[in-house]
Amino acid sequence: MIKVNKLKKDIKLGNIIIISAPSGAGKTTICDAIVKSDKNIIRSISYTTRIPRRGERDSREYFFVSEIEFEQMLKENKFVESAIVHGNYYGTSKDFVDKTLKCGKNVLLEIDVQGGLKIKKQYPQSCMIFIMTKNLNILKQRLISRNKDCAETIDMRLKNAKKEIQCLKKYEYLVINDNLKKAIDSVKTIIRSLKYKVIKNKNYFN
Repeated sequence: MIKVNKLKKDIKLGNIIIISAPSGAGKTTICDAIVKSDKNIIRSISYTTRIPRRGERDSREYFFVSEIEFEQMLKENKFVESAIVHGNYYGTSKDFVDKTLKCGKNVLLEIDVQGGLKIKKQYPQSCMIFIMTKNLNILKQRLISRNKDCAETIDMRLKNAKKEIQCLKKYEYLVINDNLKKAIDSVKTIIRSLKYKVIKNKNYFN
């Protein structure tokens, strides 16, 4: 007889949703929309040593810290992952991730490829989504049109994009952002499907 009411506590744990993309592909805009539309999704705010961009605020986009502060947190094993991206340190708080999951909330990580793969290794059930434009030419035009970086920085971001695309096969989902609304809806559909994953409900029939 199937005891459908005998569910173990781990079924209530939240999911980790990893969203990665090259600079300019639109991941921040998509993540903003996802978090705004679902109160059960909590965005993880990374620590970084980079200088805030115009309009950014500490503890909203990032926790902006000095290299000395970041290195001290590294020594104290405060991060579930950390990496150097475009010459700056970035790190994800392990305490925040674990506490959020235990509350049954989903954790959204807007993170680079190397960080995403580190998270996946420690949390195998994480859902990995890669956002990309149709091609690199479109990506280049977006980087130019947003008017945030100099030509040298744009070239560096495009070189990094080529490297990140090489890791695409390690991701579970690819969403092409050629239409923002459709891209947001696609990511929402992927996230909604997570509650039906067999591995998540492995104890349902015990």
